[in-house]
Amino acid sequence: MFIQTEPTPNPATLKFLPGRTVLGDGTLELRSPMEAGRSPLAQRIFEVPGITGVFLGSDFITVTKAGGDWAHLKPAILGAIMEHFMSGAPILSEGEEADGTDEDEFFAEGDAGIVDTIKELIETRVRPAVANDGGDITFRGFKEGVVFLNMKGSCAGCPSSTATLKNGIENLLRHFVPEVVEVRPV
Repeated sequence: MFIQTEPTPNPATLKFLPGRTVLGDGTLELRSPMEAGRSPLAQRIFEVPGITGVFLGSDFITVTKAGGDWAHLKPAILGAIMEHFMSGAPILSEGEEADGTDEDEFFAEGDAGIVDTIKELIETRVRPAVANDGGDITFRGFKEGVVFLNMKGSCAGCPSSTATLKNGIENLLRHFVPEVVEVRPV
């Protein structure tokens, strides 16, 4: 099994590509060893000292570290991922599901058409680009012209996330949806 790695814009996060499906549909963000019970794969990765986050995507895994050098952490993480896939164990624990994209959404009923357009733009133009960087961005709400987005994986805590939100996503949404005045992270 050959696992590729890619840097992300977030220096504390590294993207691992195992060359096979991880979740397929949906994503799963785990921010502590306590949450890792949802995924045997994440449990193995959290056993590596210094790991503070695991994000599972369709065909990738992003791992966030608290400190230390990737040169020392990477072999242990590669070993944990390889060991998991070779064992045949499931990615998710029994009864667990990937996170959906419509959890806890908020917007006025009269804004449903605007929200549908915003969601379509995020789904078709934003999420694929962000997934390339090892993260995910999902719609959370729309109120008084402000779009609220949830940033996951390498996007969470990334030094360039503000620029991505303001210069990239906000400009895109404002261009196609005049009602949008601002984009904020949740």
